[in-house]
Amino acid sequence: MRHSQTIRDGADIAEVVGVARQMALDHGLGAFGATRFATALSELARNAIVHGGGGTVVLEALDDPRRLRLIVSDRGPGIDDLELALRDGYSTTGGMGLGLGGAQRLLHALTIQDREGGGLIVEGEAR
Repeated sequence: MRHSQTIRDGADIAEVVGVARQMALDHGLGAFGATRFATALSELARNAIVHGGGGTVVLEALDDPRRLRLIVSDRGPGIDDLELALRDGYSTTGGMGLGLGGAQRLLHALTIQDREGGGLIVEGEAR
């Protein structure tokens, strides 16, 4: 199963988070795992909108029926200091500064890379 969606605003985030939660439940992650997956996606999608002007979310089931991947990409300016951006409390917009670090803790794996031509690709995996 694979779902791809453009995200531009809060309504798009709500929609894709609902899809992610249901996908996680359907693939045996349970209520707690589904909540973790959906929450991580919500944080990453919000970052893509706030810092990247919007982007794309891809959700996909992996070969193992209890493994899911999320990919959030945008065309924003990227992150100058990834280590600092992952630190709790760091924010460039006056928020709580828990988004990237929180997503990293909620997912089994998280990678963040610069996108050729600008922006980021953030990939996470839930089990």
